[in-house]
Amino acid sequence: MSKSQPSSRPPLVRKAKSPKPFSKAEVTEFFARFAAREPEPKGELEYLNPFTLLVAVVLSAQATDAGVNKATRALFKLADTPEKMVALGEEAVREHIKTIGLFRTKAKNVIALSRQLIALHGGVVPRDRDALEALPGVGRKTANVVLNIAFGEPTMAVDTHIFRVGNRTGLAPGKNVLEVEMALERIVPDQFRLHAHHWLILHGRYVCKARKPECPACIVADLCRYPDKTIA
Repeated sequence: MSKSQPSSRPPLVRKAKSPKPFSKAEVTEFFARFAAREPEPKGELEYLNPFTLLVAVVLSAQATDAGVNKATRALFKLADTPEKMVALGEEAVREHIKTIGLFRTKAKNVIALSRQLIALHGGVVPRDRDALEALPGVGRKTANVVLNIAFGEPTMAVDTHIFRVGNRTGLAPGKNVLEVEMALERIVPDQFRLHAHHWLILHGRYVCKARKPECPACIVADLCRYPDKTIA
């Protein structure tokens, strides 16, 4: 082959190196810092009991907690049990939550899950993942939130914030929310499991933001594997 002729071989592409996994000591330090700053983190959805928590989490899909709270304050005063919600009716529920995205589908699901709770569980929110996920409008994340907040189960409810934090920091990388959840289940020390998802959600919402993370304000920046940290 003459020197003037281009090579037919494809160019060599170097794969980016995967970030070094967190050591056990680093994971412990990561969560210890959050625990020291906020020992008892709370979710931001307002609720009165396990039923209203379940409804609030169902309504929070593709909506902000603040927007859900604004809509449910009046709703929960009228209907804080499945029986009261069914009596209120789908049209009235729809009217209360019309400021929330997908409100028509969500109103239908709220009435349907209320009826199912009455028919299958005596009007009581079950402490069982499979039973929760069988309810209309309830997925794995919603079930995890209810099990964690209402029943004190050490579940990992992975939302978009936790998915981002898990991948960006290198703490619990995964291609989808289930992979991140399973990674967290493997690595989070027992003493931090109950509150881990709250710390990560709040961190993702207020510090490790999607568009521009506030790295200078991050309490775990020195542990984080993100290569493009913001300076100011």
